[in-house]
Amino acid sequence: MHQVGYAFLKAQLALSAFSVPKPAVVAPVNRIVTSIGGGTSQVPVHVAPKTKDPLAHILFALKHEGTNLQILAEALPQVSVSQLLDRFRESPNSIYLRKAGYLFEALTGQEIEDLPALTAPYTDLFDADRYVTGPKQRNSKWRINFNGLGSLAYCPSVERTTKIEAAMQSDVLGRTMAFLDSIGTVNADRALGWAYLSETESSFAIEREAPARNKAEAFVALLHQAHEPMLLTEDYLCKLQSAAITNPLDRAVAFRHQQNWLRSGGVRGAASVTYVPPAPALLHELMPAFLELANMAPKQIDPIVAAAISSFGFVYLHPFMDGNGRLSRFLFHHALCQSGRLDKGLLLPVSIAMKREETSYLETLETFSKPARKLWDVRWIDEDQFDFVFCGRDTIYRYWDATPCVDFGFRMAEQALDVHLRQETEHLARFDRIREAVNTEYDVRNNDLHLLITSALQASGVVSKNRRKQYALSVQPEVFDLIEELAKRELYNADEEPKR
Repeated sequence: MHQVGYAFLKAQLALSAFSVPKPAVVAPVNRIVTSIGGGTSQVPVHVAPKTKDPLAHILFALKHEGTNLQILAEALPQVSVSQLLDRFRESPNSIYLRKAGYLFEALTGQEIEDLPALTAPYTDLFDADRYVTGPKQRNSKWRINFNGLGSLAYCPSVERTTKIEAAMQSDVLGRTMAFLDSIGTVNADRALGWAYLSETESSFAIEREAPARNKAEAFVALLHQAHEPMLLTEDYLCKLQSAAITNPLDRAVAFRHQQNWLRSGGVRGAASVTYVPPAPALLHELMPAFLELANMAPKQIDPIVAAAISSFGFVYLHPFMDGNGRLSRFLFHHALCQSGRLDKGLLLPVSIAMKREETSYLETLETFSKPARKLWDVRWIDEDQFDFVFCGRDTIYRYWDATPCVDFGFRMAEQALDVHLRQETEHLARFDRIREAVNTEYDVRNNDLHLLITSALQASGVVSKNRRKQYALSVQPEVFDLIEELAKRELYNADEEPKR
C-alpha cells in the first residue's frame, strides 16, 4: 500500500510539516474508508492520483482530506504557475483548483495572471461540516471564502469530531449559570470565593509553586479582570505577566527578544530541552495575528473552542521568559468571560481540573511540542548555554491542529462544573447542616466548630484523637461525638438519627 495525498506530499517533498494523523493509502477497497481512532484512510485505486505530480496529490488531499495549511504552505510553492494555469484551462471552475490557486497566491506572493473567467459560486476554504469555522472573507478573484480561525498569518484548525460536536451542543456555560442560580446568591458567592482562590492555587501548583499571600490575592484580582472589556495587547499582557509571576526581576515590559526554551529537570545537555518556541523575530511577526484571533474569537465561535485556542496557542508561542503557563490559563478564562456567556463574577475553575488531570494536560501540550522540538537542532555549549538552529518552516507555528487542545478544554470545563463546583457546593451544604445541628444543642466557639467540622468531613467523618486532645479544654466531649456522627451521616447517607 502506497501513500497518497498529504502523506505522499510530506514524504515525497521532504516537508518539515507534522506527520498526518491518518495518512491516506491505496488499498483494495471500493470507497474511501477512514478508520476510527488512529490508523489510516484507505483509498480505492480508481480514486487515488495516477501520478507523482505534487499538484495531483494537493487536489486529491483538498477534496478528500480537508484543508491542512501546514502541509499546503510547504507544498504549494513547489508547484509552478504554468502547471496551475494548464489545469485551470481544463477545469476553470473546479472547487479544489480554485482553493489551490487562492492559497498559492496568498502563501507565495506570486500572482497567477491570464486566468479563464470564473463563474462558479463562492466556496468556503474550510468545509464547515468538517471544521469549526470563522467569519467569511470573500476573495472575488478565486471566488473563495476564507473562513478559517484567524487569518492566513495565523490559523489553527479544529475538526468537528464526534466528541467536540457533542460538547458544543452541551452548553457547559449555560449549565454553569443555571447551577449557580439554583443554589442561591449566598451559596453561589461562597462557592465562587472558593473557586477563585482554588483556581489561583492550582494554576501556581501546575508550575510547582506555592504563591505568597500577596501573589495569590494579585492573581485572584487578575482573574476578576477577565470579565473587564479589555482588549489583549502587548502592553496589557505585560501588566498581567507582572501580576502573575513571583520574581520581580522577570517582569516584562515587552514580548521577549531572546530565545526561550523549556527543559525537564535532572537531565543535562541538549536532551533536557523539551520544547523550543518560535525565535524572537518570528514571535513578533506572529503575536499581532494571534492577538487579533484571541480578541475576536470568543464572540465569533464557541467560547470554549476560543478559550482552548487562546490558552494553548499562547503557551506554544511563549512570548515571555516566565509566566507563560499561568497567563495561558488566564486566557482560557478571558475567552469565556469575553464571550458574554458567563455573568460578571462567574468562574469555571478549570485549573483545578487541569491540576488533577496533569498527565492528560501534559500529553495534550505534547501533541504540538514534541513534533515541534524535533525540528530544532539544539547543541549544548556549557551550563545553561545552548545553540538553537531551526530546521523547519515557520508554518508549523502559524498553522497547527488545535483539535486535541479543544477536546481537552471541553473535558476540563465539564469537570470544573460537574465535579469541582458541584462538590464544593455539596461540601458547603453539608457543613451548614452540621453547624446548624450542633449550634442547636451546644454553644461552641465559631472558629473551633468550623475547623472541627471541616476536618471531620475531610477525614471520612472522623474527629481524630489529636483534634479531641487539641480542643479538650474548649469543646465538650459529646460535641466531638455529635460532629463525627453528623459528618458520617452526611458523607455516607446514613438513615439513623445521630446519638445525643
